[in-house]
Amino acid sequence: MADSLPVIDVSPLLAGATGAAAVAEQIDRECRDTGFFRIAGHGLDLSLLDAMQRHAGDFFSRPAEEKALVAMASGGSAWRGWFPLGGELTSGRPDGKEGLYVGLEHGVDHSQVVAGTPLHGANRFPDDPAELGPVILAWLDPLAHALMRAIAVGLGLTPGWFEEHITADPTILFRIFRYPPTEPDSNSWGVGEHTDYGLLTLLAQDDNPGLQVRSGDRWIDVPADPGVIVCNIGDMIDRLTEGRYRSTAHRVRNTASTGRLSFPFFFDPSWDAVVTPMPLEGSPQSDDAAMRWDGASVHAWDGRYGDYLTAKVAKVFPELFAAVDRSAPAN
Repeated sequence: MADSLPVIDVSPLLAGATGAAAVAEQIDRECRDTGFFRIAGHGLDLSLLDAMQRHAGDFFSRPAEEKALVAMASGGSAWRGWFPLGGELTSGRPDGKEGLYVGLEHGVDHSQVVAGTPLHGANRFPDDPAELGPVILAWLDPLAHALMRAIAVGLGLTPGWFEEHITADPTILFRIFRYPPTEPDSNSWGVGEHTDYGLLTLLAQDDNPGLQVRSGDRWIDVPADPGVIVCNIGDMIDRLTEGRYRSTAHRVRNTASTGRLSFPFFFDPSWDAVVTPMPLEGSPQSDDAAMRWDGASVHAWDGRYGDYLTAKVAKVFPELFAAVDRSAPAN
């Protein structure tokens, strides 16, 4: 098992240059090993990250009643906006973080909005600082598409396999989390042990450490470097590859003296995609439900990705989910 997460320079991949195949091989190796790696040469505009940190820090420093003007609880089934410290659950326990939930902008005439589909709708950005919303939308980047093409190649498929079968209309979600400091020997976590739900997570961080990744029976501390993006695969890759790639458990505890900001970007299957195993050679890995953080096998599940995601979010925000469910019109 790994003692640290490798850094992969993906610039040849993004440029379509010599060396792209070697990058795909590296990514494939890390997805089969730890399910986490770090990315350099990603081409993202770090001045946007600097601005996002500054404006997000400003927003989170405001009084709760001001942040509540864009609260998720008043935003309906789009589940966009701010939630307070302890407002999100992991394994039934409140997390030690507050956050802002964001997604692609959907107008009132978008088909999924008209249908009342959860997690679709308009974002709820604060009026002050007014710069926060635009800089978030500018940060959403096509890096994930390039990585998914590399993963397809590493699995022996055509580069466009995911776009053709799983991500024709990907579910794009983004979060900003603020973790207040916790004592090193505390039993409370900014977010407890979990895996991500979808295909790929791209995480930007400030310079405060706190992320830990499970490797076998140990936990790896991930360095905090704002210039390096942390990438990990989610449950749907695990399911698609029948365990050849594993979604890996991770957790966060901020032991720095100041609040920690993180910026996870989630690239997930199309809402209506039916996620079934890929046509891969070789034997699948044995199911590891007994070892998973929630004891649930992603390989025993079947259906549309949107249903899987909705069920997971319902456990994360049970009161919010119940309120939206009660307000939904009867069929």
